[in-house]
Amino acid sequence: MNCRFCNTPLSQVFLDLGAAPPSNSFLKQEELNGPEVYYPLKLYTCPDCFLVQVDEMKRSSEIFSSDYVYFSSFSSTWLAHAKAYVEATLPRLGLGKDSLVMEIASNDGYLLQYVREHGVPALGIEPTGSTAAAARQKGIETLEEFFGVELATRLAAEGRRADLIVGNNVLAHVPNINNFVGGLRIALAPGGLINMEFPHLYRLVESCQFDTVYHEHFSYLSLGTVRRIFAANGLCVFDAEELPTHGGSLRIHARAQGDPLAVETARLAELLRMEIGAGMQTMHYYQGFQDRVERIKAELLGFLAEQTLARKKVAAYGAAAKGNTLLNFCGVKPGQVPFVCDASPHKQGLFLPGSRIPVRHPDAIRQEKPDFVLILPWNIKEEIKAQLAFIREWGGRFIPTNTMSVEP
Repeated sequence: MNCRFCNTPLSQVFLDLGAAPPSNSFLKQEELNGPEVYYPLKLYTCPDCFLVQVDEMKRSSEIFSSDYVYFSSFSSTWLAHAKAYVEATLPRLGLGKDSLVMEIASNDGYLLQYVREHGVPALGIEPTGSTAAAARQKGIETLEEFFGVELATRLAAEGRRADLIVGNNVLAHVPNINNFVGGLRIALAPGGLINMEFPHLYRLVESCQFDTVYHEHFSYLSLGTVRRIFAANGLCVFDAEELPTHGGSLRIHARAQGDPLAVETARLAELLRMEIGAGMQTMHYYQGFQDRVERIKAELLGFLAEQTLARKKVAAYGAAAKGNTLLNFCGVKPGQVPFVCDASPHKQGLFLPGSRIPVRHPDAIRQEKPDFVLILPWNIKEEIKAQLAFIREWGGRFIPTNTMSVEP
């Protein structure tokens, strides 16, 4: 295998989670007697550009299919994040009715709905049919395609280059990262701005967030590596900011190389110094991660065994991809966690891939009265704890899976 950015041969394994089905390949009742296809989930570190990446064993067109079940609008925390971004950014850039905002991986229109409320034309690019349909129901023009040089060239030929291109949690999802970033340059209008948000590899390593690894994420990104990828494709990352989303993310600001507004900021320089100081441009930084992950696995299995012996009931909340990574790596089955609840009706009535734990409506928490609720999407644990505060009525307690510590 060669690096998907710089083509350097790869041999250094960063993390090996064994084999698992794709994290969003939920099962229907009638599929439970059939087989599932498992793919290796192994990450490598490039010794040249330090891009951490998974070998592409499942094509993105299969992962992001027409029955994709992740809908962004079912998280109030994420909606608030999107709305705040739009309300701060559009006025700052002076965008109006003659501008164009393009979002790549626009999902169900969770962000572009706020762009339209400001009277600014919006275009969504979303390859999954289920979420694209939901966006269109909100009145958002959505192209049901994968983004890259080909689509960007076509849009540019039609005179549809964007003054602002937004991409939240998509940069890690593309198998051909050069084609994707090259497309950004083509689709960007003169003087335009690109904002991309992605989980920061630094936070993944420092907080051992191994459950954010799944087949949808082809790349795991540091600021230094992203700057190099963008520069190779004619773009200048001139600013970056840290965000609390997804356990610690970066939002980068990029413009075309040569744009007079692409003046590098002190904030960018400080983040780059932090990465260099941590050793992210050395192979030593990426060694020993597997041992830390194995300890977390032992902690979870030990906790579940203890509760089984004590005849305590453990449920889970949030049928999220990160939860599926954790459950499948640890080999958790319905006998240990009998059900998981989720607010999305698109997941209710289905079964988690691999573990085959049933997904139920959140009302099941009140009905079953579990002693513990494992919070699988720990990045929105405060939102979930507020929604399920009633479990305290019977002494129920929360356990965010990123810490495995009991919380009131």
